[in-house]
Amino acid sequence: MKVLTSEEMREVDRLTTERLGIASLQLMETAGTLAANCLAAWMRDAGLHTPTIAVLCGKGNNGGDGFVVARHLYPAGRVRVYLFAGLDDLRGDAATNLHRWRNLGGDIISIGDEKAWEAVRAEVGSADVIVDAIFGTGFRGVASGAVGQAIADINQMSRNATSARPAVIFAVDTPSGLPSDGGAAEGPVLRVHHTVTFTAPKVGQLVSRDCEAAGSLRVVNIGSPVALVEEVGKGLMRWSEPGEFAELPLVRTTDGHKGLYGHILVVAGSQGKSGAAVMSGSAALFAGAGLVTVATPDVVLPIVAAAHPEYMTEALVSTDAGTASMRNFVDRPPLPQSGDQQEIDKFMKGQRFRFMVIQAGKTVLAVGPGLGTHHETQEFIRTIVKGSEVPVIVDADGLNAFARRADDLRDRKAKFLAITPHPGEMARLLNSSIKEVQVDRVKTAQEAAKRWDAHVILKGSHKVLAAPDGRTFVNATGNAGLAKGGSGDVLTGVLAAMTGQFKTDDWLRVLALGVYLHGAAAEVATTGTDLSGLVAGDVARAVPAARLRLLRELQRRG
Repeated sequence: MKVLTSEEMREVDRLTTERLGIASLQLMETAGTLAANCLAAWMRDAGLHTPTIAVLCGKGNNGGDGFVVARHLYPAGRVRVYLFAGLDDLRGDAATNLHRWRNLGGDIISIGDEKAWEAVRAEVGSADVIVDAIFGTGFRGVASGAVGQAIADINQMSRNATSARPAVIFAVDTPSGLPSDGGAAEGPVLRVHHTVTFTAPKVGQLVSRDCEAAGSLRVVNIGSPVALVEEVGKGLMRWSEPGEFAELPLVRTTDGHKGLYGHILVVAGSQGKSGAAVMSGSAALFAGAGLVTVATPDVVLPIVAAAHPEYMTEALVSTDAGTASMRNFVDRPPLPQSGDQQEIDKFMKGQRFRFMVIQAGKTVLAVGPGLGTHHETQEFIRTIVKGSEVPVIVDADGLNAFARRADDLRDRKAKFLAITPHPGEMARLLNSSIKEVQVDRVKTAQEAAKRWDAHVILKGSHKVLAAPDGRTFVNATGNAGLAKGGSGDVLTGVLAAMTGQFKTDDWLRVLALGVYLHGAAAEVATTGTDLSGLVAGDVARAVPAARLRLLRELQRRG
């Protein structure tokens, strides 16, 4: 699905009314109803029964959405609306829903200035649930006055949505104060746990400096056709959602066999970092690869081989430091002992270097996790990337081998190369700083992809995936449980497995699927438990469940 600007979103709403005859009041009713349904589910998950709910409304259409939410939550708890305007300031659909709320007998307090806010500050702060419906996606400028103070106070009371209370802070359409078009906020932004936005995600919710304020993002359809979003949206940025993967053969045929789903070669591990090889290899298995071989230094091979009987292993000659040696590109098997020159000549003609033998017959290479930064190992990595003729995915120490010499990534045989840097690794590749990388993550990824003729996956809470031609996916699956060592190693294995199964005809979408499933697996693996305890192996094991969840969602959509 395309990502929209606020102006494009207004045009989608206008055309929905004009072409489909869906009145704006009905769109507001649907939006508020769906938002209330999502919030009710999150309240149940939080174990809240008859909670106190503070609904903060502005005078515009976002406030109108908030009145609808309040009305639908009225039976579920003790609901009070706080209106940052006078009762007579509302117009149109927002005024209609204000009257519906009052006719229901709902409580409402008008807040006209900072003094009025101060009088209710403690009351709002003590609520179990806070609903933010002050400013919508059309917001411009700075949140000031009573609204600015309310945002600052709620952020302080909730410690930027990290404290135990309020249990749920929820934004209707977008957090108040967050610009929709990707620019940095000029004033305070309300930080929330969850945001439900309508029709399509907005640029600022995915890739701006302040996008983290939105918490988990859910998009709900209130009546506008997806085709209309595609028509109106003019940018190259797409949001990874289930519909993007509907055309991939996610259901396996009954006569499928391992040869159809790729033979992945994972080149990973070193002394003290054998776990990286294990996690990448096991992730490729759980993500559906037909065959997986892990090539790892001989000093750690017994550890890696013992971890998973389902993958195969190959020993790499080690340096004295326990890392992969360049001898893997120099060593040949011993010569025949007969001394016959004809036999020796025949032997030499048919022999290849050690690593050439290892990579023969493989369909995808995943290179880097845990290989280390020994100078000889870095040369070994560059030789692999330069010489491979099959798709290559490079991560971790594989990227460090190209630090400050990233233009060497273009000097390769393989048509398909994907790199997966986190901001620090990207800064080293570009000889810049993390701050410079993060200023505009989309631009950074797009320019790097074009420069190196590679697919670039810039990691972070909203991963950015850019193709050399500028097409871009932004992924919002996942959670803070992924902020732990080994998560990137698992992602590398998942991406390799996706490539082995779905090939490279639409590699951007295939890679986007891998990123999506990696994040979704973290969500599955933390169901019913705290995010802090998630480990990378749990993510790998949850990939099949995440894939099934995706499949069921597509089947429900029809």
